[in-house]
Amino acid sequence: MLAAALLSACVTTGTDPGNPSPTAGSGTSETANQMADKAMYKPIEYANAAKKGPQIVVIPGEVKSNNATFTQKFGPNNIADYAELELGKANFKVLERSDMGPLLNEFQLAYTMGDPKAARKVLQKGKFKTTKWVMKFDILKAEQVAQAQQGFDGRAVGSLISIGAGGRGGAAGNVVASSVQTGESTGVWIIGMRYKIINANTTEQVATGYAEEKMELGAKSTSVLGVSSGAAGGLTLDSLVQRLVQKTVWEIDQKHK
Repeated sequence: MLAAALLSACVTTGTDPGNPSPTAGSGTSETANQMADKAMYKPIEYANAAKKGPQIVVIPGEVKSNNATFTQKFGPNNIADYAELELGKANFKVLERSDMGPLLNEFQLAYTMGDPKAARKVLQKGKFKTTKWVMKFDILKAEQVAQAQQGFDGRAVGSLISIGAGGRGGAAGNVVASSVQTGESTGVWIIGMRYKIINANTTEQVATGYAEEKMELGAKSTSVLGVSSGAAGGLTLDSLVQRLVQKTVWEIDQKHK
């Protein structure tokens, strides 16, 4: 009961009487909240969650995208955080990176430098001793692959009405038609993620997989006689990365537990 009350108190929507926003309950508030609801974190049920997975460590992967919008927002540690969360929900025993201290950096350096002998030495120390797998999640693709725009400008139509009709009627028609402005734009992103499972004893690759997701961002605006409306939204990059992690963890849970 207490948890439910706290949860309901934390959820602020356009119809919440405790919402301090001056636009609470308005049409724009309802539209914005509906779009935000679609982008919220959605937990998934992992099919083999009842089966206990081995002890693992998630190391930060690589972001191999040159897209500044993505790289400014996401780094390898963000993705590893999401992966730890989802792997824990899938009932893997996840060793927190923060608990590994300098050993984790030591292993990452040896592994990325292609020195399996040095990496294996690290894996025989401390909490690594009981670790079965080391996992990493890499972003191989993050790019806006398509963009489309369209709109309507009423000024040309207004001029034609003024010329054709003349007089006050033509002038009034010109004002109305010229005030009409509409615009619409849509952009589509594709993000691809690879996972790798590495044997913690031999540093050999056990399994790998890849998944892609598509994200659409859109904006629409209309203005008539000084009255304007607009909306912009879509999945956020955060939401898309979370869903990609869920997709890859689902495959790991299904195939490699």
